[in-house]
Amino acid sequence: MMILRSSLPSPFGRKVKIAASLLGLRDQIEVVLADTNDPADSIRTQNPLGKIPALILEDGRIFFDSRVILEYLDYRAGGNRLIPAEPDARFVVLTQAAQADGLTDAALLLVYENRFREPQKQEPAWITLQAEKVARTLACFEAAPPKGSRDISHIGLACALGYLDLRFDGKWRAEHPNLVGWLNAFSAEVPAFEATRFVQP
Repeated sequence: MMILRSSLPSPFGRKVKIAASLLGLRDQIEVVLADTNDPADSIRTQNPLGKIPALILEDGRIFFDSRVILEYLDYRAGGNRLIPAEPDARFVVLTQAAQADGLTDAALLLVYENRFREPQKQEPAWITLQAEKVARTLACFEAAPPKGSRDISHIGLACALGYLDLRFDGKWRAEHPNLVGWLNAFSAEVPAFEATRFVQP
């Protein structure tokens, strides 16, 4: 069995679980929860950055981050499944996937600013910078969401939107009806999306 080090609310770990399900590899992966804030957690030796997700293969090799893991899983499943082999399509998908990951990154930075800094120490300019990244990227995807068969860009965007639902009460939905419809269609077509949903305790 491969081992996936992740946490339940991680949008990047969720990407890996959804991709594994779409590729028929989910039963080959055991999820072992990680606490990136715990100095004693072995994630810090498995990934020197101390970040999740990390995928430990049967032979002990370790791959990170989620982009690398998704590429490995696609390769393991025979290739050209979630990442197109044809160059023109491949680079469009990789760019859209990077855009979706950037949306998640900006949202995470907003969460971290609030979680790890006292209100009087928070930097308004930094918060505005990240919020503008989120707004611009949502507008871009609202105008042109990923199309065609489900690939890594679809997975990344769905997980980014799911993270905005989790941490920002779904406020993005009011001004992005096309994305709401797109996510509803993704959720209906990909059962792993709902199966990996984290509900805030």
